[in-house]
Parts: sequence; C-alpha cells; structure tokens
Amino acid sequence: MSSSTVARVFGGGRALLGPARSAAAVTKPSKASATRTNASSAKEEPKEKTKPFSSSSPKPSSIPSRPTGIQKVTPVSPALAKFLQSDEASRSGAVKKIWSYIKLHDLQNPINKREIFCDEKLKSIFDGKDKVGFLEIGKLLSCHFVKTA
Repeated sequence: MSSSTVARVFGGGRALLGPARSAAAVTKPSKASATRTNASSAKEEPKEKTKPFSSSSPKPSSIPSRPTGIQKVTPVSPALAKFLQSDEASRSGAVKKIWSYIKLHDLQNPINKREIFCDEKLKSIFDGKDKVGFLEIGKLLSCHFVKTA
C-alpha cells in the first residue's frame, strides 16, 4: 500500500503512523498546564463533605422488619412438633435442630457423609426411611410445615 492510500484510509491521521511517545513524555505535564490547573482549582468553592453511609443510622421506615421465607415461624405438623418439642418453628431452625440431633447421635454414614442413618425418632419425620440423603431433608420437611394464608 502506498502512503497516500494509508492516508486516505486513516483520514490522514499522523498519530497512527508516527512513532509512539515514551511513557515519561505522556505522564509528565508541562509547567504551563500545571499552573492552569492549580489556578482553576483555587477559584473553585470547596465541596460539601458528605458522611459515608453508616449502618448505625436509623432506618427511615418506622415499621419493624419481620422474618420472611425460611426464617418465618409457622405452625408444624404433630410429628415434627413432637421432635422439636415446639408447635411452631422456622424452616431453618428445624433443619438446625435436626442436624444437631444427627451430629449428637452420630447418625451420619462415616464412609459417605452425605447419607444419614435414621433412628426411630427421625423415621417418624422422614416417612419411615432407613437412609436419607442430606439434600432430601428439606424436601421431606416441607410436608410438615402447615401452609397458612
């Protein structure tokens, strides 16, 4: 390609065709530009300082937040109420109590920690199954939580 073709393609931009500037030349401002920026910044009024967001500040709404989802306390079935010794529980609270019972009585399969051996107390909750996978616990507990409108 000839230089005239390159000039037409790139619009005659010498910056594209010229040698690259060194890093020192790019970062080092001239004295004239430095005095201009200092003079303009001296004329500006000081900006207002804003406080950063702090979690200790009170919330604007006066309504207290209530637990929802898996942390909401709901009535449970008689079988789960007998196990938990409470008529109401949250889903996360029930799972925590079941896991503490499993750990206390050493009911996890030592070879495959994802399996739980059910004793009579757990069989009453888990539909009479002898073994339960740890991912099944949530599914098997869902029928014990009474739906409320």
